[in-house]
Amino acid sequence: MSDMEQSKFFPEIHGNFGFGCMRLPMKGGKVDYDEFSRMADAFIGAGFNYFDTAHGYIGGQSETAIRDCVAKRYPREKFLLTNKLTDPYFKRQEDIRPFFERQLQWCGVDYFDFYLMHAQDKNNYEKFKRCKAYETAYGFKQEGLIRHFGISFHDKADVLDKILTEHPEIEIVQIQFNYVDYEDASVESRKVYEVCEKHGKPVIVMEPVKGGSLVNLPEQADAILRGLHGGSNASYAIRFAASFPNMAMVLSGMSDMAQMEDNLSAMREFRPLDKTEMAAVQRVCGIFKGLNLIPCTSCRYCVEENECPKGIRIPDMFSSMNAHEAFHNWNTAYYYENVLIGGGHGKASDCIRCGKCEKVCPQHLPIRELLQSVAKTFE
Repeated sequence: MSDMEQSKFFPEIHGNFGFGCMRLPMKGGKVDYDEFSRMADAFIGAGFNYFDTAHGYIGGQSETAIRDCVAKRYPREKFLLTNKLTDPYFKRQEDIRPFFERQLQWCGVDYFDFYLMHAQDKNNYEKFKRCKAYETAYGFKQEGLIRHFGISFHDKADVLDKILTEHPEIEIVQIQFNYVDYEDASVESRKVYEVCEKHGKPVIVMEPVKGGSLVNLPEQADAILRGLHGGSNASYAIRFAASFPNMAMVLSGMSDMAQMEDNLSAMREFRPLDKTEMAAVQRVCGIFKGLNLIPCTSCRYCVEENECPKGIRIPDMFSSMNAHEAFHNWNTAYYYENVLIGGGHGKASDCIRCGKCEKVCPQHLPIRELLQSVAKTFE
């Protein structure tokens, strides 16, 4: 294992780059264990050690894949593992411990290095308070079942300020942070980050490439980054997020070895963006703002944790809509008609407006209205 600088916030973390296990390599609807094992080997071999999961990721397959491809193949001291307590999996305080104990079993470990209250916002935070979830999970730390206690967060800065004020025991905060969302009024990445600084909480970054949106850029934006004659589009996005002083970790959800190798090349010997690179990123951000794209990150909570009653492939439809707007690609209409609908999957116009998807959307998107726009475009 190569040498890697220890985190200034948590000495057990090696480097500032983590493996987010929400978008693992897939084969026939199952996690591709061979590919995931190769990726884990490359990640650990490069000196990194932080893996992130949650029970809702890939319908529970993320946890068991980590068990089989990481926990069974490496000594426990070689890797750090983060898991989360997610809203749909408990209804009362008494449900939390049995669920937590099953998570340990699913992951094949005796403890979690970090345990987060998942996807906190002003709505589910009230449920977590009512069920004494924070107190229960913090008790796991006192028992030695978790090493560090924190939250992942999807809401406005004032909500985070309230949570951190009411729960000073929180050690770390995971937030959505990328150069497009930095000044976005709906996400408030900058303001949320500044609240973390105010409370002295180190930050873990999720969605640094905004669900892949900052990889496959519109032609004009892509040309700007290519003009730097440096790394990949993904590398600039990840390095942007890691350039801020209070960042303990930047997660990347990688689904093949090529993505792993590209990310490792940018983060193995990390350097912050320089002034020229930062100016280029700001120009790209300006182009994105002019496209009026749907800010979906393809987290898939709307379809995996909530199961749309009409089987509408919401994230994929939004991705096609964005590709249509950004690239004016006729293939998107073909993809919509021949891949996204049929076989038990509904059209955008089949939406019954039940609102289940909107309740779990971390981006707080008006999904029902957006599906009407998709239907108008493709149907």
